[in-house]
Amino acid sequence: MCGIVGFFGPDDVVHDIVFGLTALQHRGQDAAGIATFDTNFHLHKGQGLIPDAFKPKHLKKLTGNIGIGHVRYTTQGSNEIDLAQPFTTSYPFGLAMVHNGNVINFRQVATRLHDKYHVLPKTSNDLELIMYTFASELRIKDLDHLSVVDIFDAVETTQELVKGAYATITMIAGHGLLAFNDPLGIRPLVLGRRDTPAGPIYAFASESTCFDYLGFEFIKNIGPGQAVFIDKNFEVHYKNKYAAPKNFCVFEYIYFAREDSTIHGRLVARERVRLGKLLARKVIDAGIRPDMVIDVPSSGYFAASGLAEAMGVPYRRGLVKNNHMGRSFIVSSQAGREDIVKKKLNPIRAFVEGKKIAVVDDSIVRGTTSRRIVSILREAGAAEVYFISSAPPIVSPCIYGIDMAMSTELIAANYTEDEICQFIGADRVIYQDLSDLEELFAEDKGHGGGCFACFSGKYPTGDVSKYLRHVQEERLSQRHEKKRDKIPSVSPKAPAPTEH
Repeated sequence: MCGIVGFFGPDDVVHDIVFGLTALQHRGQDAAGIATFDTNFHLHKGQGLIPDAFKPKHLKKLTGNIGIGHVRYTTQGSNEIDLAQPFTTSYPFGLAMVHNGNVINFRQVATRLHDKYHVLPKTSNDLELIMYTFASELRIKDLDHLSVVDIFDAVETTQELVKGAYATITMIAGHGLLAFNDPLGIRPLVLGRRDTPAGPIYAFASESTCFDYLGFEFIKNIGPGQAVFIDKNFEVHYKNKYAAPKNFCVFEYIYFAREDSTIHGRLVARERVRLGKLLARKVIDAGIRPDMVIDVPSSGYFAASGLAEAMGVPYRRGLVKNNHMGRSFIVSSQAGREDIVKKKLNPIRAFVEGKKIAVVDDSIVRGTTSRRIVSILREAGAAEVYFISSAPPIVSPCIYGIDMAMSTELIAANYTEDEICQFIGADRVIYQDLSDLEELFAEDKGHGGGCFACFSGKYPTGDVSKYLRHVQEERLSQRHEKKRDKIPSVSPKAPAPTEH
């Protein structure tokens, strides 16, 4: 999962890009990058948060009235700066691209690029596959007279060849700014506009919250398979061949998106409240009557408030969050996740001591973070702790850009609810029902359907068993390499190790 933005206006856009990426910082904390264009591309990438990656000296060099930006959350591969986006190419002419998502037919696309066009990706970042596939389709057009139809034709072929989830923004040197989604519309992308005395500024972003910060008017969501191109005269062109049902990632509403974002007509905060209210029936049927409902800050807040309201039980902020710590879910190692949980959450003892506490979190993935939360509540004197998940049990890995580990690490894929309850140390564990979640996002409610693959194992792109095996093999190999790197080398002058 990553965050992307693109801006095109009459004046330099770098400051809008920086502020837009800052509003999307929750979507990626590993690295960030910006590319702009005047008569040449200007590119800078840096590791860490936006203030760490971009200093005033960098921004001065990022000139141009068109630009794109990216914040990275590493789902596969390493966190090397070479893998950070944007990527640029001069093949067949200047292109710069960012994307959010994950390509699942990496090998097939790479083989085709090599065999047909003799193009080899320079890195393992799947953005290169999308960019070079699109560039290769542009190459066969009349580049001296490139038309909007040519651009949309290249997009269409790219969408047919590249499988997976992707929302992309591309600068086409001397032509304009392009955005397009995968045919299923799994990842979010929105279009906005701000009018200035010098003329309009158009923007694409992963979430609408960017527009709130920057004073842009929301225009529309980029739909499944849709392409939007803003030409050099600031005319907006649309094309949408695909009429497939929407398969938007439901986990965006549950956890990843900011609560003040509106996605496909749904305010994220409101949907989380509804998820909490849906849970009330299960909690009551289980015979649970807590003294209070608290949340795991901050993605659990609205679901907790909805549960408390539906049950008529007081809501309290029982855990205080250190806002200077990152999001534990998107930290790459388990040790790192546990360390962040220890440091970022502190219980308010006076509220929880002696009380029966229903603690609401967005989900339970591996279970170790949930276990730590239960532990610190018990240490603060809670009499009973009921752990409530606003998501159903996660039983399958996400292959579309959210790092949900291998299936062997997903606690709900390998243990019963009672065993999970025992492992995390709670008095009860309550999950959202998948059927209730599916009903909430039903197609007939006018807001589109959703991708529920991590809860159901049914992937909208079809049979993905080969890809899942490949990912598992790759991750096991990476872990083996890390373990091997940690083994201390023996100096030639040192005595040989002794076997015992």
